[in-house]
Amino acid sequence: MKITKLRTEAVILPISPPILSAFGTLGTAGCVLCYLETDQGVVGEGLVFTINAVRLGVVRAMVDSLAPLVEGMDVRLGGSLNARAWQELNFLGYEGVSVVGLAAVDNALWDLRGKAAGLNVAHLIGACRAAVPTYASGGLWLGSSIDALQKEAAGFVAQGYRAMKTRVGPGDPRAMVARVRAVREAVGPDVALMVDANQQMNLKQAIRIGRMLEEVNLTWFEEPLICHDHEGEARLSAALDTPIASGETVYTHRGILAMLQAKSADVLMPDLQRMGGPSEFLKAGHLCEAHHIPCSSHLFPEQTLGLLAALPGGYYLEYMPWFEPIYRERIELDAKGHAIVPDRPGFGFTFDPASVARYRV
Repeated sequence: MKITKLRTEAVILPISPPILSAFGTLGTAGCVLCYLETDQGVVGEGLVFTINAVRLGVVRAMVDSLAPLVEGMDVRLGGSLNARAWQELNFLGYEGVSVVGLAAVDNALWDLRGKAAGLNVAHLIGACRAAVPTYASGGLWLGSSIDALQKEAAGFVAQGYRAMKTRVGPGDPRAMVARVRAVREAVGPDVALMVDANQQMNLKQAIRIGRMLEEVNLTWFEEPLICHDHEGEARLSAALDTPIASGETVYTHRGILAMLQAKSADVLMPDLQRMGGPSEFLKAGHLCEAHHIPCSSHLFPEQTLGLLAALPGGYYLEYMPWFEPIYRERIELDAKGHAIVPDRPGFGFTFDPASVARYRV
């Protein structure tokens, strides 16, 4: 089976209602969809995105530019993509749009390899588990009132989730802790609760609010500090009993390795897009295992579900519904609130052409 064509489409998906976050209002997700067509009719699918569709055209052009790396490729030799891509991308560098473009192609290639073998990606690699712990991440935002937070948190529990994430900012620590405490009261002591500060604090602020939050029994305190301050993250981790989670903003497995070497976090959460695709995500996961650090995920639940299932140290799947509107299938939870790895080939989630047409730019 040979790849005959790399094809892309751009869609803009609404985030409804718009989200007031620490980084501003999030209104849409602009996605570049990557298709790898073959001489046997099997098609691999992948995607990457930008918030509010900013520079969507730049990302699409980057993905399109990588077509010569895969067109004509024997699917059985798909592992050669990264070696050639790193050589070709050296001049532009191994961060930013070049790696994001590679991620779209590598996503589609792994999906294609699974479909060609008739196996889910998790089973193609060799799954460690049939379902993955997951947390609801598509809510409990800074813009919500305490009453709205409690109602939404109770709703997640009713849907079957046994873990969820809320947000805090650099404002009055007492007010922020009150918001988190209200969520804890709504869900009870047995539901895992995470808090994300979206890199908005300095070290002293993070230590202060982190200590105040310890009474709430958090599963982790995520990204309190700017992403490149690994020394500060390490000092914060040493100062708190609550685990520190970080890693979604670093690029490739080398970025994860630098964090591990700095002992900057207790949970690492590589982002599939910033890793450069599944090949690098898996490398990052195995590095975490070697350092006895859990590996979670950031966004892209339809793809990272199978990858986390195949990692011995795979931890929580972040369930964010932003891309759900263009998929035929939905992630399903078992009685424990874990996301079930589907038996469907590839990643097990396929684009719905009618929905793609609806949202196409």
